Amino acid sequence: VPVKTATASSVEMVNAISVSGKIEASKSANMSTRMMGNVKTVNVKAGSQVSKGDLLLTISSTDLSAKQAQVEASIAQARSGYENAKKDLERFEVLFEKGSASEKELENIKTRFEMAEAGLEAAEQMKREVDAQFAYTHLRAPFSGVVANTFVKVGDIAAPGMPLITVEGTESYQAALLVPESSIATVKVGADVTAHIKSLGKRVNGKVVEVSPSSKNTGSQFIVKVDLMDEEGIYPGMFVSASIATKSDEASKSPLMISQDALVTKGQLTGLYTVSADNKAVLRWVRTGKTMDGKVEVLTGLTEGEKYVVKADGKLFNGAMVQLN
Repeated sequence: VPVKTATASSVEMVNAISVSGKIEASKSANMSTRMMGNVKTVNVKAGSQVSKGDLLLTISSTDLSAKQAQVEASIAQARSGYENAKKDLERFEVLFEKGSASEKELENIKTRFEMAEAGLEAAEQMKREVDAQFAYTHLRAPFSGVVANTFVKVGDIAAPGMPLITVEGTESYQAALLVPESSIATVKVGADVTAHIKSLGKRVNGKVVEVSPSSKNTGSQFIVKVDLMDEEGIYPGMFVSASIATKSDEASKSPLMISQDALVTKGQLTGLYTVSADNKAVLRWVRTGKTMDGKVEVLTGLTEGEKYVVKADGKLFNGAMVQLN
């Protein structure tokens, strides 16, 4: 009987744990303000594509506008005093050179000029502070992406720290996986991950890039973040189940791994055909273990290096003569 054979060999087994989680954007920002005021305009909605620096929302602050007017008045007053003190200083410097003013009078004028200069600088610094606060009334996109959600409408009151708009980047995505405390010690940065996104019916490879050191706020579940290699069709929030390759102190080896197609069954017995030295098929009963990627682990009944039949072009039986292809 013509047969196709293979050689039984041991392979290193990769330990892995099965976990679940969800897809999230690598970049995500909940936009808020530190100013209180009425929402004046909302320029985007959920799903809007934005570029870095785009104006998302404006807030009207009466108190800040009043403070700005006060600061501008202070600057005008301080500048007037500065210009006046500068002219006095220039005049007294000329008088001092001609001997018409004493050194004490010149020092007094210099002191008054320096005070006026400091007053103008203080007023301008206050204006910079107000301008910086005004920046919080104009929320702009921190990076390019998509608006995931808006939490306010025109006319609502915006309070400091209150989430107003969520922006998520669209350049890259991660899987945020929850790993139980019993397994977290075996998960390392750089470990290979196979993620199954059920809603898309696809498997995506990735690598662990971050392992949370605490489970304080996640109910004894540690967050492990995985960079995904293929992001086509993925959206944040999708459920994902994943297998993370882990490392343990003890090396785990499979005794033997053979093709699953080689197995034959009779009742509750599982066996396979090996090839003897005189090219005869020998039925060997074996005990099998775990299966992986079309291969099955053989625990007993076969030794490394033995040839076994994967496929036969005819009916095999114990003692049949075989021809190796």
